[in-house]
Amino acid sequence: MLDQHNILAKSFRMVRDVIRTNQQTNVHLRLIGKKGKDGRRYNLPSVDEVAGLVVGDFDSNTKERDIIIKTKSGQLQRISEFNPSYLGLQYPLLFPYGEDGWRENILLNKLPKNSTQEISYVTMRDFFAFRIQHRPSHEGILLYSRRLFQQLLVDAFSMVEAARLKYVYSKQRQFRAEIYKGLKDAILNGETEASSLGKRIILPATFTGGPRYMIQNYQDAMAICRSISYLDLFTIVTCNPQWEKLKHYYKEKNLKPEDRPDMVCRLFRAKLDILTKAIQKNRIFFIYAIEFQKRGLPHAHILLFLAQEQKFPGPDA
Repeated sequence: MLDQHNILAKSFRMVRDVIRTNQQTNVHLRLIGKKGKDGRRYNLPSVDEVAGLVVGDFDSNTKERDIIIKTKSGQLQRISEFNPSYLGLQYPLLFPYGEDGWRENILLNKLPKNSTQEISYVTMRDFFAFRIQHRPSHEGILLYSRRLFQQLLVDAFSMVEAARLKYVYSKQRQFRAEIYKGLKDAILNGETEASSLGKRIILPATFTGGPRYMIQNYQDAMAICRSISYLDLFTIVTCNPQWEKLKHYYKEKNLKPEDRPDMVCRLFRAKLDILTKAIQKNRIFFIYAIEFQKRGLPHAHILLFLAQEQKFPGPDA
């Protein structure tokens, strides 16, 4: 990925070529003294990372990925990203032996007690979580492939989200989507043209990251503040990619923090769990939310509600 200096040098070369090819000599140089946008938000990425771009919306006309392979007979065949052979065909360097990826109906090795038929199989999320774990007995090339490993993580996340959205789309009747859209109210009011009402696909509140999921959590937090009181302390827990444990791990494996973003997030989560357990031990009520910075590092915002005897004295005290 080009840094800012390389982009400026490339721009200067483009201007030089235009001046040389164009005979017009009237050239004006303008210096912009004020930025219209925040540079901390719109500046270039500072780490070498891979991102995914989702184009369009999810509706009934949405098709699966257009993945076409060529068979040994020379014929072209279209497959889905959920095909067990997809990972071996898409990432031949990571799976040189053509190992199968996730497929449906993979039975769990040990079934939990009182398990139902739905939780007796390995989910796609559990499959990828198992593959990216570091094990001393399994030193494969998957965890040391750097940018290719990041691409696999982005691809795996998109596959998991596509499977979840496909399930939600197929269960719209169970979610009573027509009630959310307000179509029944529109029909009762005598409206026959209801194409502009509501959304085409309704995401339930159980869909992590969806609009109803965010709204429900926000309303719960506001209800807690209204019931208890205003918050007393606001704490931010940031992630440091230069933690000693991470530096020791990266030095031992000859990697960089951006090569294993999962390890950074795991250590941050472990430290955050230790902090939240200490807060719970002291019987302090709290709410927290985890966000990700521009560099891909997580940070948590923690709201603390102290008891009356623990509150800070005010000016009247």
